Amino acid sequence: MIELEGVPELIDPVMVAAFEGWNDAGDAASTAVAHLEREWKGEVFAALDAEDYYDFQVNRPTVYLDGGVRKITWPTTRLSVVRVGGDKPRDLVLVRGIEPSMRWRSFCNELLGFAHELGVEMVVILGALLGDTPHTRPVPVSGVTSDPDLARTMDLEETRYEGPTGIVGILQEACTHAGVPAVSLWAAVPHYVSQPPNPKATLALLNRLEDLIDLRIPLGELAEDARAWQVGVDQLASEDSEVAEYVQTLEEARDTAELPEASGEAIAREFERYLRRRDGGPGHATESGDSSYLRDTSSGRTRPPKPPKAEESSPCT
Repeated sequence: MIELEGVPELIDPVMVAAFEGWNDAGDAASTAVAHLEREWKGEVFAALDAEDYYDFQVNRPTVYLDGGVRKITWPTTRLSVVRVGGDKPRDLVLVRGIEPSMRWRSFCNELLGFAHELGVEMVVILGALLGDTPHTRPVPVSGVTSDPDLARTMDLEETRYEGPTGIVGILQEACTHAGVPAVSLWAAVPHYVSQPPNPKATLALLNRLEDLIDLRIPLGELAEDARAWQVGVDQLASEDSEVAEYVQTLEEARDTAELPEASGEAIAREFERYLRRRDGGPGHATESGDSSYLRDTSSGRTRPPKPPKAEESSPCT
């Protein structure tokens, strides 16, 4: 571990983590933590030693010039802290990095060491996976935990996933065994438009995080980026009849599956969420299913790719 600054004294801290790579479809999760760091001007106070956890042939360092002097940036995981003001101020410890190549248990133990030293009350890990979800509907975000009590008190799912997992799943289990309350929030990204960025999925994760930790998160231009992204994907999908037909099939399946959820309880939940956010001011908006929602930033791709025949979704925990 490389100490960059002294560890600050924190108020009711929650650790929020995201890792680039297998758990980060469309870069939605890592972008969400980067957004928090940028909006609240996070100050980096520590970084993990890149030599301990990364294969530099997989995640290569980069060279850059700083005032004519060549410097190297090593792939690693950094920790920053932000203080959120208001009537009930609290701190967030933000963890942003790349899924490690090796020594995952040591990696998790080091992060948990920071959590213990800083008095972290809960760990929230953000992830994103590829799914059979239409881009025209609200992004599904599932909240899962391994703690039955936490699942009951915070209206979360108790994870039942079995199969290959990534660092999100490993860190959540490490928290559980260490007695640290931990939650994973997973956004589903449409597999037919999986290239990053996906501001709609990032927005959905931040909205769910806001509900979970009861903090008002400034969204900046993210809501407008999400609207522009959807408009772009709508246009690209309309240029290919096969893709348009496939999206319609996904829409019908999604709407049919959600029909039983249109209950009084579900409607009341959404209305309560709306009331909590209505006074958020400029730049604070909820995700909706309105088709005016998105922008395609597909790095040169002229249209969404053909739907795969049997695309395997990235698993969650």
